Amino acid sequence: MPNIKEDGGDAPSLPASLDINPLKLFDIAKSEGRPLFAAAPMVRYGKLAFRETVAQYGVDLCWTPMILAKEFNRSLLARQSDFTISPESPPTICQFGANSPLELSRATSLIAPYVNGIDINCGCPQSWACAESLGAALMNKRELVASMVKAAKNALESQGYDSQKTISVKIRVHSDLRHTIDFIRTVTDAGASFITIHGRTRSTPSSNPVNLDAIKLLRSHTPLPVLSNGDVFTLSDALRHAEDTGVDGVMAARGLLLNPALFDRSRGAGYELGEREGEGCTWDVVETFMNKVSREPIPFKLVVHHLGEMCGSDRGQRGKGALLNKEERARLVGCNSFLEVMDLLDEVREDQGGLRRL
Repeated sequence: MPNIKEDGGDAPSLPASLDINPLKLFDIAKSEGRPLFAAAPMVRYGKLAFRETVAQYGVDLCWTPMILAKEFNRSLLARQSDFTISPESPPTICQFGANSPLELSRATSLIAPYVNGIDINCGCPQSWACAESLGAALMNKRELVASMVKAAKNALESQGYDSQKTISVKIRVHSDLRHTIDFIRTVTDAGASFITIHGRTRSTPSSNPVNLDAIKLLRSHTPLPVLSNGDVFTLSDALRHAEDTGVDGVMAARGLLLNPALFDRSRGAGYELGEREGEGCTWDVVETFMNKVSREPIPFKLVVHHLGEMCGSDRGQRGKGALLNKEERARLVGCNSFLEVMDLLDEVREDQGGLRRL
């Protein structure tokens, strides 16, 4: 069973967010005149503390990192380390890496009570994944993916979740978009609830711009809600993606690592014009994240990595300057424990009375 972080008491408490069907979140965003905002599946980095942080700052729907269905089914350790929730967990989609309908069905049955939906990874371009017929390798196996969609859907139905939880697919595009259109039609007919499109091919480097024209074309070939993914580093990027492509939602990965408050609409009027994007990551966001980590620990190296992205990246500050200077960043990398990191941040924030404990 997944490791459920308790909020005190004898019995674990499931989050109220589990009652929310992700499709309802698309409807709510549309009623507010904006796209749905999503946190992408990020290998290693989409742990509970980070998901709760981005949800506090405007993310509507979070993805887990890709979890290998086969290992999840066979290993209690994998289940306990790969997935945790708490009573405050936001609406969450569990993404599985799978190439077998049976394995995906079993994994879906195990995790269904604790998530809002299941996502099939058809977009990971890493060589190890493709060598195992996972991730982007599945873009050439649309009938297999359709079978996995049906298997996961049947697993949800067998537990009475068919109207409560979703089955989605995250894809990349083909060089010949006709193949991607065929893929989308196939998984749509199989019963997928919505689709996320990363607008690059399996071989396109992330340094090349995402292909918004391709996403726009593909969006027109399915009645399902569609999210756009790729090159979202500011709120105005997200809104431009939605306007240019007609998608129903926008997903960010690297942009949220740099600034978990990327999608925050509460920091002043005029957010729809991206007027607050120049702020980058601010200290209150760092404080929120560190307080989340203190209650829902993640591996120490991940804490340092997250802080390096949030506090030590000039790009993340959009030209405003990093929260930590070069010397402080070097000290951060040299820390050997969570307490040492807290001491460093307290010292940096000494003029504010140290890092706030929330």
